[in-house]
Amino acid sequence: MYFINGIINIFYPNACGICGIISKYDICPKCIAKLNDIKQCKKHIYLTKNFTDAMYIFKYEDLVRECFIKYKFGEQNYRYKAFANFMIKDKKICGFLKKYDIIIPVPISKKRKKQRGYNQSELIIKECTKLDESINVYMNILYKTKNTKPQSTLNKEQRKMNLQGAYEVKNSNHITNKKVLLFDDIYTTGSTLEECAKVLRQAGAFEISVLTLAKD
Repeated sequence: MYFINGIINIFYPNACGICGIISKYDICPKCIAKLNDIKQCKKHIYLTKNFTDAMYIFKYEDLVRECFIKYKFGEQNYRYKAFANFMIKDKKICGFLKKYDIIIPVPISKKRKKQRGYNQSELIIKECTKLDESINVYMNILYKTKNTKPQSTLNKEQRKMNLQGAYEVKNSNHITNKKVLLFDDIYTTGSTLEECAKVLRQAGAFEISVLTLAKD
């Protein structure tokens, strides 16, 4: 097994998910320092009727924006490990994750997932559970049942209309009277998270909060 892994590493060496240099770490020490310098970990100053707490880690700009565009749209899915490692190694972020009974990544439609090959938010939060098994992530509760127009192409009011009836809850017994954390990549207008939180609350969740990697 060690021999096979050695051969794999020669042809497919591990790289830092932020700067891309060859590294034995999923995120190199220099990039950890860079992200720490720009880290915000701020609570939103406005809340909605469907979620009670919301925090974002970075502003969606410069280094974070560049990396995430490559991750989300450039078929560079290996970058999820860097984001997950950074989150778990940060005491404040990791502590925020552990406050909740269940963490649910915001889903994308089957069609969009087939086109992209992965759900960017799901990959990050699933990796967090591998790094810390005390974090509970559920993939079989919230589903996107409609292939809606990309939110980035719409204004705020159109985004709300676009998502109406787009999400569905299954296995609701898992969230009844539970503290639920919704995880997504980017917070723009909050329409997606608001719609997801609404259906989760209707299905019996006791408390719903939000964590996003970045805020636009």
